Amino acid sequence: MAPHRFGAGWDRLRRPVWLYDPRTGQKPYANPAALSLWGAESLAALADRDFSAQSPAMKTRIQRLVEQTAQGAAVSERWVFFPHGQPVTTQAVVSMFVDDDGQALLLFEATVEDVPVEERRAAEALRHASTLISLFDIDGTRLFSNPAAFRAYGDMEGDFAARFAVPEEGQAMLTAAAEGSVSELRAVITRDGPRWHHMGARPVPDPVTGRTCILLDEQDVTLRVEAEIARSAAEQKASMAEARQQFLTEMSHELRTPLNAVIGFSRLLADADLPTAASDQALRIHGAGLGLLEVVNQMIADPLGQTVQPLPHPAASADIPGEEAEQGLSNGGETGLRALYVDDNESNRTLVQAMFATMGFVCETAVDGRAGVEAAKSGDWDVILMDIQMPVMDGVTATRMIRALEGAAASTPIIAVTANTLPDQIQTYVEAGMDDCVAKPINMVELLTKVSHWAQGCWRETALAGPTATAS
Repeated sequence: MAPHRFGAGWDRLRRPVWLYDPRTGQKPYANPAALSLWGAESLAALADRDFSAQSPAMKTRIQRLVEQTAQGAAVSERWVFFPHGQPVTTQAVVSMFVDDDGQALLLFEATVEDVPVEERRAAEALRHASTLISLFDIDGTRLFSNPAAFRAYGDMEGDFAARFAVPEEGQAMLTAAAEGSVSELRAVITRDGPRWHHMGARPVPDPVTGRTCILLDEQDVTLRVEAEIARSAAEQKASMAEARQQFLTEMSHELRTPLNAVIGFSRLLADADLPTAASDQALRIHGAGLGLLEVVNQMIADPLGQTVQPLPHPAASADIPGEEAEQGLSNGGETGLRALYVDDNESNRTLVQAMFATMGFVCETAVDGRAGVEAAKSGDWDVILMDIQMPVMDGVTATRMIRALEGAAASTPIIAVTANTLPDQIQTYVEAGMDDCVAKPINMVELLTKVSHWAQGCWRETALAGPTATAS
């Protein structure tokens, strides 16, 4: 029904005039010229049409008009309508109209235009494009923006720098674009919150005034940027984890190696037939070494809980516990159990030789992995003890080379003797072909028990369950 205040006057106008309800999409009034434009016989026939199926660009454009005309402003812009599917290009002035019931409607006053085909197609493509496109004057004031840009920024679209998360970056880009094309990735603030946009700005002439303007196009690349940030963060986390593990490995090696000598030799001294005062001093050194080892374990967060058994009083028996260990001791005494110990540290080599000597075992040494491989080729060994971190050739590489040898040498049981006992390191030893592991500082009882076990010919009958696995 026509508004009673203006209906009669509007009906006499030759230009199309109609009211549009943005809430329902209906046209509660249209003058005869508007009915002709829309190809409707009557207002009732026009009202029967369903205008609710709108594209996102159209919905955004209508919302923009509602916001822009709410304070009494009139907006002049080109509209292409499609009555019965046929395009009609108009230049329309749109303003806010409040009807008798207090409802805010949009008042369209249109003039039909004859616009070239290419220009019409370009205009419609621009309005429906997902790329955010805006035109600014040289000072950064918006002259035009397509629905996608308005949908992203709303009221913030009016100022070039205001859409940037860091406005100074926007001002710098505006200044640079006046001299030539600029392409940058920038953080922006949209209606949906912070986003990442790839922005391209370039100088163009204003088709209305001829003055230089800045054309800005934007693509939302937030998902891609966030994926890249997540990937970078994951790589950094992995790098930090690797660096931490490397630090733990080096600290473990550097601290446990001297402790190996302190704890090991003090044990041998305490087991020796020394005067009471000297034995007591050896026990004190041994106890201090164990205490320091506990501090080291806590500092490097030892994941395997490696500990050394407390040293018994010299009067107590230091024999290897268990029936199997006793058999190994007997076998070593009668046949001379032969072991090859590969380690670049002289104190470690001397200590292990001294430990073996207490049991009557024979222990020969090599100073690095390469020398260890050569010794493994030529010797008849019951067991090979292999340090890991060595110059010339490390213990893992040496183990792989021994396993690749021909003949019985390739089958010799190999026990890692190392301060590097993190879980993934142990897995590396297993994959290289090692059969067991003894952690440094060396526990004499553990070492001799494992050597005895593997020298009995039962190697490879049990899998390496962990660095502290012992014979059952």
